[in-house]
Amino acid sequence: MFGRKRENDGEKGFFLKLKESLTKTKENLVKKVDTLLLGSKEINEEFLEELETILISADIGIKATQKLVQRVKDKALRKELEQPDLVKDYLKKEVLAILQQQEHPLVIPGNGLFTIMTIGVNGTGKTTTIAKLAKKWSEQGRHVLLVAADTFRAAAVDQLEVWGKRVGCEVIKQRMGADPSAVVFDAVQAAKSRHVDIMIIDTAGRLHTKVNLMEELKKIKRIIGREVEGAPHETLLVLDATTGQNGINQARQFKEALGVSGIVLTKLDGTAKGGMIIGISEELQVPLRYIGIGEKIDDLREFQAEDFVEALFS
Repeated sequence: MFGRKRENDGEKGFFLKLKESLTKTKENLVKKVDTLLLGSKEINEEFLEELETILISADIGIKATQKLVQRVKDKALRKELEQPDLVKDYLKKEVLAILQQQEHPLVIPGNGLFTIMTIGVNGTGKTTTIAKLAKKWSEQGRHVLLVAADTFRAAAVDQLEVWGKRVGCEVIKQRMGADPSAVVFDAVQAAKSRHVDIMIIDTAGRLHTKVNLMEELKKIKRIIGREVEGAPHETLLVLDATTGQNGINQARQFKEALGVSGIVLTKLDGTAKGGMIIGISEELQVPLRYIGIGEKIDDLREFQAEDFVEALFS
């Protein structure tokens, strides 16, 4: 099951960095499970309660925690899991199964304009994620256009412009305070006339006006859908791993309002709350597209469940 071959030095290097970035999450989850196992002689109610406490405190979420604890309990009752020291390997397999259900790489067809609407609260690393994706696809020979639709923060537009120059992508923008939908409309026309392959839209994560954020985002979505068939082809939610359970709640709200089709989990490096990825997978049933484990432009990679679980548990 485990032990996928990593074909090149780049893959090996990223795996080692992933393993290092999950150190705090491992201490908050796996090491605590190890301690529990060392002090337990049987799988009883006290053991299960302690296990439940560990999983919840590791930001795995209620639903995923209940599922994992119930699976351990059922196995124990059937005498298929009698010794506590076997629980860790069993949890590893169950976590892998949960994450593999949402391991679906983003596939972008080579014909026509592909539109991506990126959403998420301010501070999640949304604009930086956009830049990293733009670089990745530009290097593949795709014509990428960036759209500064967060017109409520001058810093957001400036940041996207800086990244656009750095990765060699044009940025469509308007004055601060302009209607975001108008910016998107102009961008779509530009994308069509310039034969753009991928258009990535940066949106607001918080509004300082009386306009409701979700309603504003729905309006943008309607405009894109009216101008390009099937658009947005991907509604990509960017979440900050350091927010833990709050991040799962954010994801639920965005999904209910906008219909999220993919998730990027950023800032896994340096947080003890990386276990939230398990809760997101179990509760939201939304594909995990990418994970971010650092500030460098190449520190955003496609999510691979087996690598993640191996790095966490090894």
